[in-house]
Amino acid sequence: MYAPENTDANLYTDGAVKGSEISYPVHVHFIELAKMYMHRIRWHWHPEIEVLLITSGEITLAIDNKETHLKEGQGIIINQNVMHSVQPAGQRTDCCLYSAMFDPSFLFGYGNTLLSGKYLSPVLNSPALKILFLDGQDPLSCKLMEHIHDVVSVNMNKPYGYELTTKSLLCQFWVKLLEHITQQAAATGQPHSLSLDEIRVKDAILYIESHYAEQITLEQIAFSVHISKSECCRCFKRVLQFTPIEYLMRYRILKAATLMQDNDPAYRTISDLAFSVGFNNVSYFNKVFKQYIKCTPSEYKKNLKTASEKNAVNIMFV
Repeated sequence: MYAPENTDANLYTDGAVKGSEISYPVHVHFIELAKMYMHRIRWHWHPEIEVLLITSGEITLAIDNKETHLKEGQGIIINQNVMHSVQPAGQRTDCCLYSAMFDPSFLFGYGNTLLSGKYLSPVLNSPALKILFLDGQDPLSCKLMEHIHDVVSVNMNKPYGYELTTKSLLCQFWVKLLEHITQQAAATGQPHSLSLDEIRVKDAILYIESHYAEQITLEQIAFSVHISKSECCRCFKRVLQFTPIEYLMRYRILKAATLMQDNDPAYRTISDLAFSVGFNNVSYFNKVFKQYIKCTPSEYKKNLKTASEKNAVNIMFV
């Protein structure tokens, strides 16, 4: 089988998740939600195809204000540039899963080739294929999951030539995916389109994550996407279920916790830390930090010193 490997938390520190190196655009990670910030993976998107395989527990995947529940033995395929988040389905946080992400261009090259037009476009441009649920019951689901389990195993163990083996496995996976689209007559030739709300929220998130350390306001966030403050709030509520300012506060706390984990000497005091992530009031920073982390910044810093590196909390923003 394959040995678990901790998720690279830095992979999820921007709204638009940074992908793999072009030389080998494949990411495979073992994720334990109990070790994630707030026990969840925050809203994000990426240009890669992602496949999640649930190994224990039960999760809730949120996409387009809709939720999909997955339990042990199930999986899901997420198309590129689809906003999504992951959290435990119930009170238990001991949920584990594998994430396999790959750039589809890895299969047929990065140019506009005959093969990419014939085999990539039907999947990437399928209006009905934002996600594909894999229950492990029907033959197609079983085969797709089998290929991804093999991809995970090869990339965890990294035997000689694992990159070539991975490409072969992903090509087999892609053929099965194309079979599904053909059978369901889902390939219309029209690109699947993002909703206007989703486009606005993505752009607003990128603005927030570029200016979080400044004294930005709701008006500035709304102006960055050319809409009114009220419409900006409505867009966030419809897509993420919380407001732009709530997202800003959460992101600032994420950055503060990350700086403490990095033990950066430039932020020796809590006040230095608070000001560096956009708070101009230390008491308010302490209050918001405790609201999300369930302890004060000082307590968190102390806990980090006593925690072993193996058990250090990874941070993935909600």
